[in-house]
Amino acid sequence: MAKYSEKASEKVEQAVHEQKEGKLKTGSGKKVTSKKQAVAIGLSEARKAGAKVPKKKD
Repeated sequence: MAKYSEKASEKVEQAVHEQKEGKLKTGSGKKVTSKKQAVAIGLSEARKAGAKVPKKKD
């Protein structure tokens, strides 16, 4: 099982919360509609912030 840092889980939690409120946008500016998209955006932000997140699957 992959280990995620607390900082990463906070980013994901924040992204999912924004998605539920309808405030989360994709890179192209469209509204995020699925929870999976919100989680992916949260993990991406965590990676950029330097949090401990496992590598993307190819």
